[in-house]
Amino acid sequence: MTHFSTLARRIVDSLLPPLCLCCGTMVAEPGSLCPACWSKLAFLAPPLCHACGHPFELDAGDGALCGRCMAEPPPWDRARAVLRYDDASKPLILRFKHADRLEGAPAFGRWLARAGGDLRDGCDMLVPVPLHRWRLLARRYNQSALLALALGREWGVTAQVDGLRRLRRTPPQGHFSREERLRNVRGAFALRPGLEVAGRSVLLVDDVLTTGATLGECAKVLKRAGAVRVDVLTLGRVVLSDV
Repeated sequence: MTHFSTLARRIVDSLLPPLCLCCGTMVAEPGSLCPACWSKLAFLAPPLCHACGHPFELDAGDGALCGRCMAEPPPWDRARAVLRYDDASKPLILRFKHADRLEGAPAFGRWLARAGGDLRDGCDMLVPVPLHRWRLLARRYNQSALLALALGREWGVTAQVDGLRRLRRTPPQGHFSREERLRNVRGAFALRPGLEVAGRSVLLVDDVLTTGATLGECAKVLKRAGAVRVDVLTLGRVVLSDV
């Protein structure tokens, strides 16, 4: 950092002191968390289900699947997530998603790069879950695209921020059952004309993995277009014991 940029940073911090991404208290560095919020976050790590990334209490060995994935394999190949989506992480993720707290994107990119380390090898492109154009206009940014761009900078992999299109504006799914979510997003996505995914490995990026309905529908579109591997990486994920 040059002397000028250091001085400029100090001036900005004196006028607009950096705030914790989660609770809004003052912190030392922009895009960081206070010690109290950091200590409450549950970062996900092995052992995990090989297919959906759900945490295991005991190590069941490489390639082990959870009961749900054994009964109904997901449309993607592997999914990983940074954080358990719970009362501690929700404010962090929702502030980023809805409250213009975008300064956290570089840190989230680093977290994603670590959490998805086993998905990096052979990954040809990153594709975020798209917003419908009217929702994008209202929100002004697609949080999943920002995550994909931040991850792309960490990995040196191209983020195709418009690789998928949302064809219709689906209702919010917060209170839908899994079956309702599946019906809600069926046929809602399409590949961007001209994007070539045949024979390539694609990583889908989103903010939260809940039931997997949206990410599963996106994975199906990419698989039908010829992608040889479709993995999923999210900032948060619902853990079944939390619902």
